[in-house]
Amino acid sequence: MKGSNTDISERVLYEDNHLVIVNKLPSEIVQGDKTGDTPLSEGVMNYIRVKYNKPGDAFLGVVHRLDRPVSGAVIFARTSKALARMNKILHDREIEKKYWAIVKECPAEAEASLVNYLKKNEEKNKSFVCSPDVPGAQRAELKYRVLAKSEQYALVEVELMTGRHHQIRLQLATIGCPIRGDLKYGFPRSNPDASISLHSRSVKFIHPVSKEVISITAPCPDDNLWNYFSSIL
Repeated sequence: MKGSNTDISERVLYEDNHLVIVNKLPSEIVQGDKTGDTPLSEGVMNYIRVKYNKPGDAFLGVVHRLDRPVSGAVIFARTSKALARMNKILHDREIEKKYWAIVKECPAEAEASLVNYLKKNEEKNKSFVCSPDVPGAQRAELKYRVLAKSEQYALVEVELMTGRHHQIRLQLATIGCPIRGDLKYGFPRSNPDASISLHSRSVKFIHPVSKEVISITAPCPDDNLWNYFSSIL
């Protein structure tokens, strides 16, 4: 059953006493919202409670989030100490996060850095490129490189330098390469499951307690196009 403990256990990418990293499905929300749908955080909490026979609610801190239609690695903290330290790691940009995106049109340059200033429109839940002097504008930077091409699409690896609202989606669309299925940022049609083809592929950081290097890769969603690109790399 979707969202069950068994389902979560099959998607755990890393787990110890301090952290748990889970491969999020495109349809899931990370935390509860106005939809009332069961969030991934609740499923992970139930998984921990059952696995370790914990009475009541187990502690679970959300270290970072992914948009609902996005899949891939999400980090949760199992202790308040780990959460505080992971928050600092993110704040200090001491984490390497790489995403894979399937985009319409291959970027003109095979590898490049993109820098824009973005502003979020709360009512539309959408960000826009703006001038740096606009009140509330935030600098957004990423690096990308093209990994593979098909007749209609390109597979692009993105490394985030900053973490802005819808940053990857907007910045790739700005260079004429909207992400497959992303109607909000210019792709002409939706994916059948309402996902967009953006995947949090890997995270790498120094463990907040053990100080070991943690490097995790999340398997891509199981659909024909993701499987095609995975097979040719």
